[in-house]
Amino acid sequence: MSFELIKKVNDAQKKTSIVDARSGDTVRVHQKIKEGNKERIQIFEGVVIRTDRRDSHTSRITVRKIASGVGVEKSFLIHSPLVEKIEIVRRSKVRRNFLSFLRNRSGKGARLKGVNFDREGVNDVRDEAAEAEEHRLKEQAHLDAEAKAAEKAAEQAELEAKQAEVEARHAEQQ
Repeated sequence: MSFELIKKVNDAQKKTSIVDARSGDTVRVHQKIKEGNKERIQIFEGVVIRTDRRDSHTSRITVRKIASGVGVEKSFLIHSPLVEKIEIVRRSKVRRNFLSFLRNRSGKGARLKGVNFDREGVNDVRDEAAEAEEHRLKEQAHLDAEAKAAEKAAEQAELEAKQAEVEARHAEQQ
C-alpha cells in the first residue's frame, strides 16, 4: 500500500517528455537560475560523462566541459523543475556509461568519434509547460522593461514641469 503511494507521488513529479541523453552526447542544458526576485535561463554545454537511474524520477546526468582550461562538471536532475530543457548537439560512439577517463585527457586525446543522428528528431520533445514558463518569463521581462521606461518618462516629465515653473518664476522676477 505505502509503496504504491510513494510510486504514485514519484510519477507525479516526473516530466512527461524528456530527451534521451546518453553518455558521450554533447548537450546544452537550459537551467533556470533565480537571483533575488529575477529569473533567467543559463545554458551549460558539455559532454555527458555519466547517466544514472534512467527510469527513475531521480535520473541524473553529469555534464563536463572545459572552461578557461579548467574542467567543470555539473550534475543535473533531469526531472527537476529548474531544468527547462536538454538539447542534444552531437552524439558520439562510446562503449561505457561512465566516461571517467575523459578527466585525465585534454585536447585531441579527449575527442570522441562522432555518429550521424537525426538531430531534429531527437530534440523534438515538446514540453508545453516549459515553453509556457519560458514565454511567461520573456513577457515578464518585457513588462518590467515597459514599466521602467514609463517610470523614466514620468520622471522626465516631472523634471521638465519643474524646470518650466522655475523659468516662469525667474521671468516674473525680472
